[in-house]
Amino acid sequence: MKSIRVAVAAAAAGLALTACSSPSPIGAAAVVGDERITVSEVNTDAQAYKAALKRNNLSEADLGGIPVSHVVLQRLVNVAVTEQLMARYKVQVSETEIDAAIKDPGQFQSAEMNLLSQGVVPADARDYGRAMVGLSKLQQQFGGESGMQRLAQEFNAIKPVVNPRYGTLNPQRSQENPGPFVDPGRFGKASAPTQQTAQG
Repeated sequence: MKSIRVAVAAAAAGLALTACSSPSPIGAAAVVGDERITVSEVNTDAQAYKAALKRNNLSEADLGGIPVSHVVLQRLVNVAVTEQLMARYKVQVSETEIDAAIKDPGQFQSAEMNLLSQGVVPADARDYGRAMVGLSKLQQQFGGESGMQRLAQEFNAIKPVVNPRYGTLNPQRSQENPGPFVDPGRFGKASAPTQQTAQG
């Protein structure tokens, strides 16, 4: 059985979002700055994503236990954050650059599989491609290889508000909890670590 490991590009690039914990407006899955990502948008994209997985002989089970809605929401949030950074720093992306980005098969046998590995519904490929080219251009603008740290700081400075129904952003993915969001009730409330650190 083949499977894909979902690695939303911003996370793969070392960019990890942190979220505000205040409640989001009614009907919003997340709010990123002044942009609202609706629950309806996430649900529609999740259905399209499941259909695209099926076309490629994959299922939700092949995502390693990560719910499709989480994969889709993480991608929508990452694209929204990136678009806001692109606007702030006046980064322009051409249609040709977008075409090249979405046709790249990456490590997979097809461009569609590469997009699926990033949580991208085919209908949203252009927005995603624009964001990925934009991230690359932002990094170059911030100094190339050395600009990665600044890019991460700028990316993390935009704190989305995520609807509690999806859980909270997972700051440290692990084998036990690989998804972009974690249900705060699943492992109990965050509390003081059970292991005491030696003081000396």
